[in-house]
Amino acid sequence: MTTLVPRGAYSDEELRRLYPATLKLQLVQIGNEVQFRLDFRIVVMTKTDWSTWNALQWRRRMETFGDDDRPVLAAGPEGAVDTICQLGELTDKGRETTLALGERLRHLYVNQLGFMPRIISDADMIYLRATPMPRALDSVQQSFVGMYPSSARTASFPPPTIITRAAADETLFPNEGNCRRFSQLGRAFAQRTADRWNDSKDMEYLNFLISKWMPEGQRVAVDSHPRLSGIMDTVNSTLAHGPKTRLPSAFYDPKGREIIDKIGTEEWFSGYKESQEYRKLGIGALVGDIVTRMVGSAEGSGNDGLLEVAGVDGDLEKGRGGESGIKFAMSGCHDTTLAAVLSSLGAFEGEKWPPYTSHIAVELFKDESIKTEDAFPTEPAPRQSFLGSSRKKTKPASLMMRKPTQELTAEEKAKLQGHYVRLRYNDRPVTIPGCKLPGNHLEGDDTFCTLQAFKAIADKFTPRIWTDACVEGLNEPTFPISPEPAGF
Repeated sequence: MTTLVPRGAYSDEELRRLYPATLKLQLVQIGNEVQFRLDFRIVVMTKTDWSTWNALQWRRRMETFGDDDRPVLAAGPEGAVDTICQLGELTDKGRETTLALGERLRHLYVNQLGFMPRIISDADMIYLRATPMPRALDSVQQSFVGMYPSSARTASFPPPTIITRAAADETLFPNEGNCRRFSQLGRAFAQRTADRWNDSKDMEYLNFLISKWMPEGQRVAVDSHPRLSGIMDTVNSTLAHGPKTRLPSAFYDPKGREIIDKIGTEEWFSGYKESQEYRKLGIGALVGDIVTRMVGSAEGSGNDGLLEVAGVDGDLEKGRGGESGIKFAMSGCHDTTLAAVLSSLGAFEGEKWPPYTSHIAVELFKDESIKTEDAFPTEPAPRQSFLGSSRKKTKPASLMMRKPTQELTAEEKAKLQGHYVRLRYNDRPVTIPGCKLPGNHLEGDDTFCTLQAFKAIADKFTPRIWTDACVEGLNEPTFPISPEPAGF
């Protein structure tokens, strides 16, 4: 795993097969992985009032301790001092590749499919979100600019809305730091991996290759310091950035890298494949949000993300350009997010660790030949403030998007009819095992899962209240008693 080498654009024949004329594309949700941790340049926004924003470009230099404890400038391999970054920040290479991802999304959804407009006057039909990590925010900005460069935005284009959360509420990546039970589960599965591999022939091979560079005479191990997964991350980051960042050649041994990838993938993602609780606490809240937006789009209630990004101040019923729904969503997330989603849906078998700038596209389609019942029109769920609801409810809001499928009424299930969900991982359609069952997919193509079947699969690991689930079962066993396969 290094940087994704994207395939070329779909041919006309591939487009006809992937986007059949009988289905209308209704909603696209993209999760793209951020990457790289070396060198960057930054642009920030400074606010003068609530309606006007100005770009501020600034030159950042980093300071560190000198030999005698005096402050000195940090410098790169060739003495550069103006393009140095902290660990974990987006690099210039990362900006380049996430920009290119946005350009590929524009080519598909604007140029080829005509799903999104060529020029936009605001972004209130687009849901943008990022994790609290700066590189995630930078990545989603780069991808957005790639999809809608300045030439595709009107002169009066207002700042787009980007949603973020406090770290304690973040569900856009597996949040071990703020979910006690998930932290327990993560440690247990990691320890199982260590017990399985630390004394294996594969680990002996890795120690033969690279143990002489380990600190304080340590052996390479799943749980060494640095951990094996940390070594993998460093190897992949340096491979992505060229010879000036390279480690000794032994770190790039092909067999060694295969072993490291195999063990790292097991350590981090086997729990999603085996445990319903692991899925629920690790990624279930995010998958629930994805389903919420699709169900909200299907029922036309505004619960597709519009309430989070639209309008100004308290007037959130419509977008600033009159938009009444979200068509496109893009989230700056992480490799652990993508693999967790795919593994939890049973769609990550035999896969390697996600390459940098990987992405998942979750696409919602509507078969317009099927009439969706709308006997009970709904209104958007109310926005919540710190003091409670931001406006009065005139009638009960629809909450069917979070209601388990088995609890839906016949009228609510009817609103899901004729809708299909398809996942593409790095431009390749994937199949969810439960969607292969009769009646759960589009006839002739099991990559198109019915929305009702997809929601039923996701419901099984969507927590009712994630924060409550994180402190439940702390004294319970960490491994399931019987198999709990993913994707059904």
